[in-house]
Amino acid sequence: MVFQFTALPTAPVRALQRGEPDAYGRTPELKISDGDGMPCRHCLKNIAAGQGYLVLAYRPFPKLQPYAETRPIFLHAQECERAVAGDMLPEILESPDYIVRGYDRDDRIVYGSGGVIPTGAIAARAETLFESSKIAYLHVRSARNNCYQCRIERA
Repeated sequence: MVFQFTALPTAPVRALQRGEPDAYGRTPELKISDGDGMPCRHCLKNIAAGQGYLVLAYRPFPKLQPYAETRPIFLHAQECERAVAGDMLPEILESPDYIVRGYDRDDRIVYGSGGVIPTGAIAARAETLFESSKIAYLHVRSARNNCYQCRIERA
């Protein structure tokens, strides 16, 4: 295995589920899922119809800097188990394509690494990008809204 898909870490997710503020200092919004396109970034599963979920601003970077994008994400409102890291495509990646983009060790975009990739080609694209020593990790983001989905790391 050359790489693995990784979900959000549990500690910050639990804090958000307890109502601690999001990246904008706001309390996450509580909604009820209609079962259509509500991917939890912690368990990497879709939130079922009738289940509570949180909508919040998330910045998947350790500190503020020009490349530290903040976008909305969804999480289960109740505790869920963190997805086990692995090379299998997560359940939440069910759209036809996604942005796959590389970042360096300073959490900056590696220019030329990003592109809209068909979902079935994400693994091959990850392998190709990880051939470069400039790439520390990858983000998988929505091709329509640029929302963070998950991270891909070297195994």
